[in-house]
Amino acid sequence: MGNRLSKIATKTGDKGETGLGDGSRVSKSSARMHAIGDVDELNSWVGMLRAELDENDELIALLHQVQHDLFDLGGELSVPGFNALQEVLITDLENHLEGLNDTLPPLKDFILPGGNKAAATCHLARTVCRRAERSLVALNTSETSSPLALRYLNRLSDVLFVMARVLARRSESGEILWQSRHQR
Repeated sequence: MGNRLSKIATKTGDKGETGLGDGSRVSKSSARMHAIGDVDELNSWVGMLRAELDENDELIALLHQVQHDLFDLGGELSVPGFNALQEVLITDLENHLEGLNDTLPPLKDFILPGGNKAAATCHLARTVCRRAERSLVALNTSETSSPLALRYLNRLSDVLFVMARVLARRSESGEILWQSRHQR
């Protein structure tokens, strides 16, 4: 692959607009840019989570794939009408979700984010994933995007929730169960 970005500071966004992959320009405050930014932030949090794990952790491969999927989703959002995600990605997430969930006891109480740094980071990624999903819903009120994108983010947030449970249970502190005020 040749040089894709030979100049980083183009100065074309100095007036609050940015270019999309199809050559059009939009406000940096547009619903599309909010969705792109939230997906980008989610990808960064998934990268932070990967950095918290041992390089031999079995979750690394899944998180690596998720980062590539999220980059593809960002590309899809950057070119209106372009579809990069495929149905198999959702099936893969569902399979991982089932496999991770099978290792856990049934959830009988609400849990609080935390347990250890990796689990807390995973919960942060999960909440940003939910925000990215809401941003995509907002975008879809004025424009259309791939229905797979919404399904992917919805399933990914489920995977991140279950993964956070797995990571918390690996630590001595385990999962932190929510208690009502009168139980504390």
